[in-house]
Amino acid sequence: MKAVIQRVTRASVEVDGKIVGQIRSGLVVLLGVAKGDTEADVQYLVEKIPALRIFSDEAGKMNRSLAELGGGLLAISQFTLLGDTRKGRRPGFDQAADPSTAQRLFEQFVETLRKTTDLTVETGVFGARMKVELVNDGPVTFILDSRA
Repeated sequence: MKAVIQRVTRASVEVDGKIVGQIRSGLVVLLGVAKGDTEADVQYLVEKIPALRIFSDEAGKMNRSLAELGGGLLAISQFTLLGDTRKGRRPGFDQAADPSTAQRLFEQFVETLRKTTDLTVETGVFGARMKVELVNDGPVTFILDSRA
């Protein structure tokens, strides 16, 4: 699984003109599911993301986690993270999981976060055309790969 994590002061996702998920201070997680990803990849990210010390402490150093702060997390499925742009001009998506597997693992990621943390977890709509709006705080952006 690949995840782009952005620290935000606020974020929302809109589908068909309606806001379906929104958070205040916290993280936006764009999540791509690859062929071969399993529950172990989900578990890795569920444990890693809330514990990342990427929020500022009183001294202004990245020393606090989302779990400590109790902020929100907006998870958005994004298969284009698995796009291969090394050849030609059109991305190839051979490494992306099939939609049913991707949806199952994405939903498992969200539900596991909801069950195992006190975070407010919001989502977009799997497979929908979404408009994501966010204010990146810092800017602070990280890329995680459950297989790296």
